[in-house]
Amino acid sequence: MSRDFTPTTIDELDPERRPSARLALVPVLAVVAFLGIGSALLGLDPHAPLLWSIVLVGAFGYVLGYSWEDLYDGIADGLLMGLQAILIIFTIYALIATWVGAGTIPAMMYYGLELLTPAVFLPVAAVLAAVVAFAIGSSWTTVGTLGVAFVGIGSGLGVPEAMTVGAVISGAYAGDKQSPLSDTTNLAAGVTNTPLYDHIYRMRTGTAIAFGIAVVAFAALGLQAGGAVPGDRIAEIQTALQGTYAISPLVFLPLVVTFGLALYGFPALPTLVAGTIAGVLTSVLVQGAGFVPAWEIFLSGTAPETSSDLVDELLVTGGLTGSAWTITVVVAALSLGGLLERTGVLAVLAHRVSQGVTSSGGLIAGTGLSAILINGLTAQQYMSIVLPGVTLRNLYEEFDMGSDELSRAVEAAGTPTGALIPWHAGGVFMAGATGVDTLAYAPYYLFGLLSPLVLFAMALTGRGIPTTNRSESARAAD
Repeated sequence: MSRDFTPTTIDELDPERRPSARLALVPVLAVVAFLGIGSALLGLDPHAPLLWSIVLVGAFGYVLGYSWEDLYDGIADGLLMGLQAILIIFTIYALIATWVGAGTIPAMMYYGLELLTPAVFLPVAAVLAAVVAFAIGSSWTTVGTLGVAFVGIGSGLGVPEAMTVGAVISGAYAGDKQSPLSDTTNLAAGVTNTPLYDHIYRMRTGTAIAFGIAVVAFAALGLQAGGAVPGDRIAEIQTALQGTYAISPLVFLPLVVTFGLALYGFPALPTLVAGTIAGVLTSVLVQGAGFVPAWEIFLSGTAPETSSDLVDELLVTGGLTGSAWTITVVVAALSLGGLLERTGVLAVLAHRVSQGVTSSGGLIAGTGLSAILINGLTAQQYMSIVLPGVTLRNLYEEFDMGSDELSRAVEAAGTPTGALIPWHAGGVFMAGATGVDTLAYAPYYLFGLLSPLVLFAMALTGRGIPTTNRSESARAAD
């Protein structure tokens, strides 16, 4: 991510190349159609529909008068904004493989099966994920480490994987949104010129309501999800784990290193690299793997052969090279987002939204809808925060509303909803890390669904929001 990136506003667009609002809708509707037809009707992976969309938006740019150099710069800006996400995806895939090889994730599964029951598993998973994400400031790191282990534990307890992933991601994003260490939390505060803790405080009520409802729902699901698990099934899984890996407290060294550095305030990427190296060393020192085979796991992943088919399936990983499918989707989606930004489509649509706003509640709702739309079009959460945060800043001043209202709106709707979109960097990452498709876990990713709904409900009812409208602001200015 480049925090110095400033999106183009409508005033900065060349009037001769600026599309009208109706014309700007053409590529947007085409992208939606391509992705819907390609993925839903034809069953294609997102790559081809994204390529169709890139070609169409590029041609749209040529018609507007943009040169190839202009369009290429737009693609480069889109990739630069998402570079950190790309590097984290690479690293997380390698980290998961090395943690399996080190016995870290198998040990978490082993002990988790002893401590948890199907009835309490889902709400406990959500709350623990929230605590960890709050402590380390990273939803992705939480899902890529703790979440992967929880998928294995849940499978052993008879809980559907999609429910487990939904609970873990819900907790991860809820904790991340309240963490002063989170990059998106700091970004939302930064681009809106809001003091960090003012931003966190303003988000607290909506986050608590959305996550509280989610936890209650997970508790209800947990009562019927797993049923009665035969004791011999858990014993079979634990025996398979113990027969293949050395299960001891020493295998938690990679987890201690990763979470320790995160708690100390180290950035996500070097922290994950350190955790990966710790995983390799633990494989060598504790599991007895050779130095070269341990690094081969880093590159190519794991394919354990235990006495349990379920364990074998759960612990298969792709390593660094296994991230190729995910990375190519993210690169294509980020390139598309960069083209939409460079051709002025996003700026024109954001301006159109601002023109239709007549009340403070409508402004907040419009901001949230803009963040979700930009998430879908640009495939990364940073742009969903930066673009409306920069574009609508003056409008919030016109309505005499604090910048913390703007920062809350962009993050409540922008940050958590990305994981609901199959081609979004967040959605692609969560599916790849957990092995559960985005559309499969989406109905159970309750916090991602509830966070924007709570924001819209607060905007509609005026709870905690100034009841100013545009005409009143204008009279006050006079």
